Amino acid sequence: MRDSQRQRLYDAETMVRDVLDSLAQADVPTFDFYGSSLLVPLERKFGDLESIQRYIDAVLALNWVRDTWPERTVLPVRVRKRKGKENAHYEPLTRTLAVPDHTNSRGWAMREIVILHELAHHLDMSAEHHGPVFASTFLHLVREVMGPEVGLLLTDSFTRHGVAFGVLATV
Repeated sequence: MRDSQRQRLYDAETMVRDVLDSLAQADVPTFDFYGSSLLVPLERKFGDLESIQRYIDAVLALNWVRDTWPERTVLPVRVRKRKGKENAHYEPLTRTLAVPDHTNSRGWAMREIVILHELAHHLDMSAEHHGPVFASTFLHLVREVMGPEVGLLLTDSFTRHGVAFGVLATV
């Protein structure tokens, strides 16, 4: 199946990453959102692959995550170093998240929003790799784990970039 909105989703995520990067440099992480000032929680950054593994294990152990994706959260996800420096990716056959670390890539992928993107691939096993169900899963994770303010930024960015997403049905 064609991954029809892959680039739009990546562009939307990049826009949010850029906002998060700029807020990390600010004295007070506030963002002007259509005339309202949002106080945005700072994004977690990871120093090594072991801390990413602990983070993934903790997210998968959250009650609401287990209730929403019960068949997926019982399957462990492993983290490994990715040889290249370009992209993080999820390997569904081995349930492995491959992340370029600080050695090869200056650690650009060792950040919360990228890890949640890859974890959303584990939770969403729909046919279209970056389709509406995936986008909804990713958005739900971001909103609930990173905070509603970051979720609002991602929702707005999805809308601006034409990313199709829906309301995730929860248990």
